Amino acid sequence: MNEWLTPSLKKHWRGLLLATVLSLFALLCAAGLLFTSGYLISKAALRPENILMIYVPIVAVRTFGTFRAVFNYAGRLASHNTILKILSEMRAHLYEKLEPSALYIRSKYKTGKILSALSDDIEHLQDLFLRTILPCCCGLIIYAAWIAVLGFFDLRFAFLMALYLLLLVVVFPLVSLIRMRHHYQRIAKSRHELYEQLTDAVLGAADWMMSGRQNQFLRHYEQLENETRQEERAVSSFRKRRDFIAQVLIGICVIGLVVWSGGMSHTGALQPTLIAAFSLVIFSVAEAFVPLSEAVERVPQYERALARLKEIEAPAQHESDETCDRRELPEGSLTIDVSHVSFRYSQNSDWAVHDVSLHLEPGTKLALIGRSGAGKSTLTHLIYGNLKPDEGAVTLNGLAAQSLGPNRSLQFSVLSQNPHLFDTSVLNNLTLGSPDATFDEAVAAAKEVGLHQLIEQLPNGYQTQVHEAGAIFSGGEQERVALARTLLRDTPVVILDEPTVGLDPITERELLQKIFDTLKGKTLIWVTHHLIGAEQMDHILFMEHGRAMMQGTHEQLLQKSSRYGKLYELDVPVRLRKSIIE
Repeated sequence: MNEWLTPSLKKHWRGLLLATVLSLFALLCAAGLLFTSGYLISKAALRPENILMIYVPIVAVRTFGTFRAVFNYAGRLASHNTILKILSEMRAHLYEKLEPSALYIRSKYKTGKILSALSDDIEHLQDLFLRTILPCCCGLIIYAAWIAVLGFFDLRFAFLMALYLLLLVVVFPLVSLIRMRHHYQRIAKSRHELYEQLTDAVLGAADWMMSGRQNQFLRHYEQLENETRQEERAVSSFRKRRDFIAQVLIGICVIGLVVWSGGMSHTGALQPTLIAAFSLVIFSVAEAFVPLSEAVERVPQYERALARLKEIEAPAQHESDETCDRRELPEGSLTIDVSHVSFRYSQNSDWAVHDVSLHLEPGTKLALIGRSGAGKSTLTHLIYGNLKPDEGAVTLNGLAAQSLGPNRSLQFSVLSQNPHLFDTSVLNNLTLGSPDATFDEAVAAAKEVGLHQLIEQLPNGYQTQVHEAGAIFSGGEQERVALARTLLRDTPVVILDEPTVGLDPITERELLQKIFDTLKGKTLIWVTHHLIGAEQMDHILFMEHGRAMMQGTHEQLLQKSSRYGKLYELDVPVRLRKSIIE
């Protein structure tokens, strides 16, 4: 709770206080409007001798009516302005929690879970301020003020009215909270599942269609949706019954006020013209009490939202959360030292990386080779500084890799197997990581990767929209766009996370050659399970079960390891080996 709510309360308490005061003034003006209206009607019914006798109530009615609208609008403006700022900061905080896991976010979080957190959970926390804290503060203040006003005229009646109105201020909200807790929990759970089902269906729509089981999926999705609707109907039905009973209680309260004010008037303790005034003002006062039940019943939503947001953890103990000062950052080329590094994700799990050592001089090209789960990606995250080793150390020019924190992007670029192109112009996609790059620099990078002519042939050249996920480019062309981004970044170290996966061997070799030529002089860390292009690497590290099973250059491994030679023969077609020799 402290992580998501306390910072917002500390930072924006003035805005929330202003919104509360303005909303409170709006309610007081509404009460004043009905009070003076009741008084004016009663006074006019007595047929005053001169219109000036009721001139002040007339002006008061107009004044309260005008300022009620003014304060109501100003209160909503202030509350929404503050809440939108809080909402923006919460989303930014969510991004900050997700960003350290960006390189392996898909393996850590479901897409539907992140979508649910963004669209539902954060919105619910926004409602906490707008629909719970604000109405409760106003309602309690109006309750105290109303009882104080009645106490000025009759303490005993004020005490009885205080007890009676506790039904609306305390009893109804508590009953609503108890009654609706399970409904809200089931609704939140169902919506969360719907988000996961929807994203799963969208991402796998083609496979659903090809399997011929789309109708089965639709039936399951509709069933889940119907369950959610049933819960929502149950909530709506309860609210209608509760609100009806609340209105009945308010009606009884009006009758009680009429009887009390009539009795007070009969004894001369109250002017007869105030009977209607007191009887009408309760309707405005009740406006502050009725929303309290709905405000309190939403508490389970907030608890559920906070619980799910808590699941999106900040960097865990094994994840890097250290940050060095920018002045301490390595400058220029980087020497990477991996000294007897071991790492595992939990105390009960096997070592993901165990006793691995490396020394990479600036400009070295390293290939991390091994099957899935061998520890290649984990070692990459350790070098990148995203993970903190359990044993050993990873240093960059003598500085611990994990201490770079958010500044690591100044030293590393990542060329992944599925680069994402945003639905904006080609130029914006090229300069994504280098917003200060000039147009000429972007064109130079496009020429370097062989994309310039293709881009020039597009309808609007570099201003052409690439559409969602870069639909106007093929897979290989998207990799070239990502390569151009990397060029513009101009970082000393580039991580190649299987950028050629899914390509045929010839295209794969051509793209790798383009990557190696383009990034010449930079330190390359190439994560792959293929051996095509391995002959161009300065150092090869073959991993298995988290250990370094083989190390050396391509020629050294061919000479001393028959296993490596057999793997190379199986992985690299004969025609490609001939082209390499030639």
